[in-house]
Amino acid sequence: MGRPLSFDRDAALEQAMLTFWRHGYETTSITDLTTAMGVTAPSLYSAFGDKKRLFLEAARLYAGDPAAMERTIQGAPSAYDAAHAMLTRAAVAYTGDATPKGCLLASATASGSTAACDVQDAVAAIRRSIAACLEARIRRDVADQTLPAATDAAALAGLIMAVAQGMSVLARDGASRAALLGIVAAALAAWPQTQATGKHC
Repeated sequence: MGRPLSFDRDAALEQAMLTFWRHGYETTSITDLTTAMGVTAPSLYSAFGDKKRLFLEAARLYAGDPAAMERTIQGAPSAYDAAHAMLTRAAVAYTGDATPKGCLLASATASGSTAACDVQDAVAAIRRSIAACLEARIRRDVADQTLPAATDAAALAGLIMAVAQGMSVLARDGASRAALLGIVAAALAAWPQTQATGKHC
């Protein structure tokens, strides 16, 4: 049995997440992390392995439980509602007063070197999982005939992901929450409409 941790691991992980979110993966140093987490370097390595594994765990904390995310998207009244909720939550999260601006997944590995390829791949896999879940919800609406049969589910899910990632950049540039919510409304105006009612589904 190893020695018990002398610090709150969950609290330390949250501080690591905020530090990576603020500074990015490669530009965050071990000193930055230990200072923010309130631990020594040996304690960090003992609890989390190394910087890469710490970041991946922090990214999973940020992204949340994949199963819960899937239940939320699949349980929405419609794919439109799922997309609306996703983008609205993003606009709020990207402009929080107590957290860094933008999205950790979009910004932390945006300019990574080849040495960080596996970290970039892991973050991309999280985004692909979200997109695939939304695409499946869109396909369900197409099958139920609540979306037009010609709807390109992959492209529509990709549009939502692109808007979310773009809003992250704008938030880091200083865009307000109101501005991002305006972008959400404009983007969702492009959602396919039923021919019978002309309403979004």
